[in-house]
Amino acid sequence: MKLTTISGLAAAVALFLPLGATAQSLSDLEGMSHEDRRAWFEAMSPDEREAKRAELMAERDAMSDEDRQAMRDRRRASHDQRRAEWDSLSDEERDAKREQRRGRHEEMRQRFESMSPEEREAFKQQRRERDHGNRGRHRDDHAGKSRGEKDSV
Repeated sequence: MKLTTISGLAAAVALFLPLGATAQSLSDLEGMSHEDRRAWFEAMSPDEREAKRAELMAERDAMSDEDRQAMRDRRRASHDQRRAEWDSLSDEERDAKREQRRGRHEEMRQRFESMSPEEREAFKQQRRERDHGNRGRHRDDHAGKSRGEKDSV
């Protein structure tokens, strides 16, 4: 291994260790950048990710309506900020970001293809259960509202 590769790995480990120690709640996650949050979550094993998702969803479900609305407002502001950052990128920078995204998708595809048929089916089932649960929670948050109608503050 080259020295730069080893030092790069050491820097990555040093960078991610504090993230694992600090991201214990929804508010901690909101304080992380989008890229840091993604790296922190991807560094977990599938079982750890699923357990953390369940823990965070339970925390979210226990929030008051006002706290949930405040969280949505912060997420909207973060989304708007990321959109503004994207809009400010040059064409070359956008292409580089797209290539990074393609690389992540390719890695996920390869991981999926390397699974046994049983692992694939278990993965698909977990996805269905998670996605079904998220749709139900989302509907509960916006019960009685038409698509595009905003929550009142």
